[in-house]
Amino acid sequence: MSQSVERALRIMPLLAKGAAGLGEVAEELGVHKSTALRLLRTLHEHGFVYRRPDGRYRLGAQLFALAGQALENLDVRAVAHPHLVELNRLTGHTVHLALHQDDEVVYVDKVDSRYPVRMYSRIGKPVPLTVAAVAKLLLADLPEAERCSLAERIDYPRYTARSTPDAQAFLRELDLVREQGWAADLGGHEESINCVGAPVRGPDGRVVAALSVSAPGVVVPAEGLLELLPLVLRTADTVSREYSGSPQNDEDTP
Repeated sequence: MSQSVERALRIMPLLAKGAAGLGEVAEELGVHKSTALRLLRTLHEHGFVYRRPDGRYRLGAQLFALAGQALENLDVRAVAHPHLVELNRLTGHTVHLALHQDDEVVYVDKVDSRYPVRMYSRIGKPVPLTVAAVAKLLLADLPEAERCSLAERIDYPRYTARSTPDAQAFLRELDLVREQGWAADLGGHEESINCVGAPVRGPDGRVVAALSVSAPGVVVPAEGLLELLPLVLRTADTVSREYSGSPQNDEDTP
């Protein structure tokens, strides 16, 4: 990387903490004030930093405009899809991606299993909030007041004997999901279908989507599906990092 580019990039985290003077910037970079000034002037010309009347510098409006535009145009489904396909290739099972919209959790992508027994689910179809793994992941990330309000106003259908019975049980389940970082539906919606899922997080760490692997019990027992959890978590982490633009961890690099 160009030394000038590297130095310019190092200015951004400093100014993100608050306005800084020329001397502070030069000290942070370990350069002479004249070098720091040239960098700041270039960034100022392009709107990435702003020079206040008191001579101190802060982040500029152009930086925020670009960040906002990038977030608006970022489609988590497009980012996730190739990873869903790969997860399906590795497991052979049905893979879903879901988003939270108002009081519904909706499938936005699906890769079907390779065996004859298929799951009845389709893109655009809301999932059962109180039992689906993807729903638990998305709702568990809501602020506590929102979680409690939602739990009190939704219904609790008894799909099977394993379905969540009431608001208190649902909130306990969401607390567990928040703590462990994954969710499962082991026969809660259909006796014969099991599912395990993991969260996709955005740049701020909040859950923006959830992905899952589902399979009938006749194909793989619940215990066998749960053995895929590390792979599901790794896939969700990869999607999260790509969606957020986060660098790959050294330990993940082959």
